[in-house]
This record gives sequence, C-alpha cells and structure tokens, in this order.
Amino acid sequence: MTASLTATQLSQLEQAKRDFAKAFRVLKETRTLTATNTYQAYVRVPDSDLVIALHAPGPWADDQEIRAVVASYSGQVVLDETAAGSSPLSGSKAGGNGQRYAGVFQKRPEVNVVIHVHTPYLGGWASAHRVLPIRYAASQRVTLARELPIYIDRRQPEHAFIVEKIEENPHTPAILEANGGATFWGESVLQASKLILLIEEGAYFQGLAELFGGSKEFGPGVLEQQWKMTGLWAQGQKLLEAVA
Repeated sequence: MTASLTATQLSQLEQAKRDFAKAFRVLKETRTLTATNTYQAYVRVPDSDLVIALHAPGPWADDQEIRAVVASYSGQVVLDETAAGSSPLSGSKAGGNGQRYAGVFQKRPEVNVVIHVHTPYLGGWASAHRVLPIRYAASQRVTLARELPIYIDRRQPEHAFIVEKIEENPHTPAILEANGGATFWGESVLQASKLILLIEEGAYFQGLAELFGGSKEFGPGVLEQQWKMTGLWAQGQKLLEAVA
C-alpha cells in the first residue's frame, strides 16, 4: 500500500516515527506518562488530506516497535503497519485515525500535529474538572497561554472544542479532557511533546501547592523575565497591555 505514498511522504513517515520513538522514550523514562502508555500522535501530511497516526505500544504488548497508520480525513486507509488485532490502530479502527482530528487540520492550518496523552497530574486536574492556570515559570516561558481549558461536555466533538478554544485564544496549546487525559497540538511531535513534559511538571508542582493553599499568580516582573528568555516578550507585552 506504500505505492500510493510519494517518496517525500514516505520520508516524512519515517521521520515522524523516529521523533515519536524519541519523545515516547523521554516521556516514559521521566514518568511523565501514566502506566498505560497512553500517548498518541496524529501528524498532518502536507498538501494532502492524509494523517500519520502513531500510538505508543501498551505495557503488555510483546511488540514494542513503533508502527504507523496513514489514513485520510474520510477514513480511507493508505498504509497500515500494524498486525491485525495487535493495536488500537489496527483493523476496522484504523481509518478512524485519519478522521479523529481532521476537523482541526482542516480549520487550523498552523496545527501540524495533535497529541493525546495521559499524564498523572494533568489527569488529576482533568478529573477535578478544573481549568489549569499556568503558574509554573518553566512552563510559562514557552507559551503565551495563561491556562488550559477543560473539555467536559462530550456531546460536542473534541475536535470542534479544540477549534473553538484556538479561535478564542490562538496561543492555547492544549486542553484537559475531563475524567481522562489531555490533548496538545503544535508544530511538530517533538515541540508538542517537550511542552507536555513542562506542563505536566507544572501541574505536579501546582498540585502539591494545593496542600498549602493553592498556587499563586506570578510576582511582578516574572512574565517579562520568562518571556524574554524565549523571545516571546514582545507578543506577551501586547497581551498584558490588552488586558490591563
């Protein structure tokens, strides 16, 4: 079935698998992921209606190799590397991997990857049905978003909720999935996965702070200091002035 993929697309597929394998290793070794290894990436294939879907192997899987499905927004499977019945990617569910976040890719051209992940402390905030304010300096310095919204009403498709939140604030990088995990998006598998690690670490510290009365807003000058480290200060200053 690879005959229907161009050489450029096959090259992107192999790069996506390498990046996913690296990110999975880091997130697993740092205990950012929960024990079930729920970590799934959906990567846009440029100039097409195709998605590269990658799922981390489960803890009980004998086959730990990173495999992919390539499917269209309409659910047509172009490539299925998984063995029948061995993965959530395989069999009749394979086409759904192209459909799951098609609405995001179709309406938000700046989004190149969507990642669904389960992490302990983001999962805790999600189960509490609480918006996560970003009050950890290391997290804040890499994003202009000040909070992660919570997706509660599943009668609205997740992809529609994501688009809605991006339209409200284009800097929003993720949502919490009530009673579940979180969904991130961004430029690439590695960029979004690095953000997962930092945001989860912030959720951990903020969770601990609940024992002492809750995390507090940043003190004077902190946002300027942090955003200057990553070149976001010019944009951040405008956002602060707009809400002043």
